[in-house]
Parts: sequence; structure tokens; C-alpha cells
Amino acid sequence: MQIMKYSETERDKILSRSYTSADVEDSVREIVENVAKNGDAALRELTARFDKVEIKEFPVSPGEIEEALAEVGEDFLGIMERAASNIRKFHEKQLRSGFIINDEDGILMGQKVIPVDSAGLYVPGGTAAYPSTVLMDSVPAKIAGVKNVIMCTPPGSDGKINPYILAAAHVAGIDRIYKAGGAQAIAAMAYGTESIPKVDKIVGPGNAYVAEAKKQVFGMVSIDMIAGPSEILIIADGASDPVFVASDLLSQAEHDRLASAVLITDSMELAEKVSSEVDRQLETLPRREIASKSIENNGKIIVCDDIPQAVEVANDIAPEHLELSVDDPFDHLDKIRHAGSVFIGRYAPEPLGDYFSGANHTLPTGGTARFSSPLSVDDFVKKLQYTYYTRDALARVGEDIACFARKEGLEAHARSIEKRMGEDDK
Repeated sequence: MQIMKYSETERDKILSRSYTSADVEDSVREIVENVAKNGDAALRELTARFDKVEIKEFPVSPGEIEEALAEVGEDFLGIMERAASNIRKFHEKQLRSGFIINDEDGILMGQKVIPVDSAGLYVPGGTAAYPSTVLMDSVPAKIAGVKNVIMCTPPGSDGKINPYILAAAHVAGIDRIYKAGGAQAIAAMAYGTESIPKVDKIVGPGNAYVAEAKKQVFGMVSIDMIAGPSEILIIADGASDPVFVASDLLSQAEHDRLASAVLITDSMELAEKVSSEVDRQLETLPRREIASKSIENNGKIIVCDDIPQAVEVANDIAPEHLELSVDDPFDHLDKIRHAGSVFIGRYAPEPLGDYFSGANHTLPTGGTARFSSPLSVDDFVKKLQYTYYTRDALARVGEDIACFARKEGLEAHARSIEKRMGEDDK
């Protein structure tokens, strides 16, 4: 891995993210417009073109789910049930209620928190299947009270869905599952087809086509975020085990050739050991080709003067995942301002969050942790506010409102108030 000494003069180079998104805007627009206009017929044609399989019926049948559960087996079903339990425990704490303000005579105001009616979860296929994403993205929706949660995921060449994804959907209580992938699946959930219903919110990761499709349908529906390649940033002091640190860097590098794995340390000795250890571990990694490209493209080790400086550099990067592998990690936690999810101490590696701890693993990437948050129950609710005034209460503020309206040049606004007060038109 590339090792560089941090300096303010080289700051921009050190903190740069080198990957660029694919230019797929026009191709995705064509797909979205096709599905919006032609529904299932477009879905069938696009599925045959991109997934190389003919699909007659998009809904997954109960029999297919039963077959998947048998194939997965009781042991792994038990693991997913325990993971789902942890996810529920964490996300139930995010539930919020509305409020009422009634502290002035004749005035009542408030806010209701209401779940969206329907949500669509996209689960990618491709180089790996992610049943963990099914749990992470659907359990919060169910906790929020969403009545209809559907899932789209691409079929394999045999026309079937990965059994582990189907089993996870069963554990999570997803209402309906459809064999559709890519930008066409996003369009189907945004506009609706004969088989796939229109939803109010679309969540879930995907490739550049999926990300662009979510961007294009935003406004027709709500979306969670535009997810980029996976990222890990580890802050490690000289007492950290280079074997642990290297394995954690590779845990994200194996996701994608564009993934980013960064170590920030105050120890040049650790930096050199981790670099060597990454090379050693790559030799036996099944996804070596992908991970090697990721390390080559976006892997780096930044050596800082001390851990407080490392924390500030991490805040500038605003990574998706951040590990604090340092002595007394809680002393530094309050200084972390920008990160999707923080893993504290030497025995809380990032994969703990991917699968089992219960904190969500759908996180802001590409520096967007500076202004956005992990997927949560909040993503599946909306707020409705309401106001009630009696005539006397309105009269107390009527002149102020009318004055305000006229300062903005909105005479009808002012008259709307004054007519209730019995005043003549002005």
C-alpha cells in the first residue's frame, strides 16, 4: 500500500478520492422511460437483455420461498434471526412520537409522525449476494409501520433468486418479492407496472446504473441516498495488531474494485507492517483480484504526527466506516464529527456492523457523511403538522399577519385574515 506522511501542503492530494462514477445518465434515462411507458413488457425485454433470462412471472411464488428456506437450512436461518433481532433492538430506539403545543388560550398546534404507505427495497445481484442488506433495509421499515414492503432483486440465469436473499426476506417479513434488477427495477418501483406496484420510498444499494436510476426517479418517489463504493478508514496507534488492521482494510477492499481502504496512524512502523501484511493476506484471499485493484486504486496509509491529528484528517475524509483502533478510544469518540458508522476499540471490526451488531450498514459514502446519516426508521416516516386557532386567538395576531403579508406584496393573504375579523377590504 502507498504510505504518505501527512502535511498541510499535500493535504488535497492525500485526502483525494480517485474514483469517478460511470457516465450512464443517457442509458439509464432510456431504461426508465421505457419501463414508465411499457411496464411489464419493457421489464421482460430488459431482463432478457441484461440478465440473460426470460421471465414470465415477476412475483416470487410461495413455493420458491419454501424451496429457498430448505436449501439455506435451519442453522443459517437461526443466524439471520439473531441478526434481525439485534437490528430490531437497535432501531426500535429510533421510534419517535408526535407532539402537541397547547399553552396559549385558543391555540393548538402539533405534529404527527406517519409511516409512508409503501417502500421498495432493491437488493443487488452480481459478484456477491447480500442477505444482510435485506435485513438492514427492511427491518427499519417494518418498525416504522410501513404496511407494504416489497423487494426487487435480479434473477440468475436459471430464473431463480439467490436462496439466501429469499430466506432473509422471509425472516424480515417482506410482503412481496419480484424478479427484477438494475435500473429497470428502480423504474418499476417508481412508476409501477402491471406486476410491480408503485412505492413511496426506494432504498438499497446498487451499481452505477441503479444509483443513476434512483437519482432520476427522485421526485416521483423518495430515495434513501445515492450510494457510492464502499469505504473503510482505520485510525490505529502503534499498539495495534497489523494483522487485525490489514484484515479490516481488506474486508472492504474485497467489495469492489472502486472501494476505498485507508489507514491513518501515528506510527511509521505500524504503517510498514500493515502494508506488508496486506500483501501477505491478499495471496490467499478468494476475491484477490477485486481487492488488489481496490488497494491499488484507492488504498493508502497516512502517517500523522499524533492521534488527534489523525482524527481531524478522518473528519475531513468523512468515511462510510471508521474504526478507532487506539488506546482509550472513547477519549476520541467525541471528536469524531463526520462518519457513517464508528467502530470503537480493537475488537469491534467493521464486519461486526455489516452483519450482526444491529446498527445499520446502509451508510453515507463519498464524503456525504458530512451532511447525511445512516439508514434508520426516520427514512420511512414523514411528519404532518397541524394548527388550530379560535377566532379570538386569530384576532390577537391578525394585524401582525396582515402587515407581514403586505410587506411581501401579497394582498390576498392579508385579506384572508381581515375578512375573518369583519374588517372591510383595504
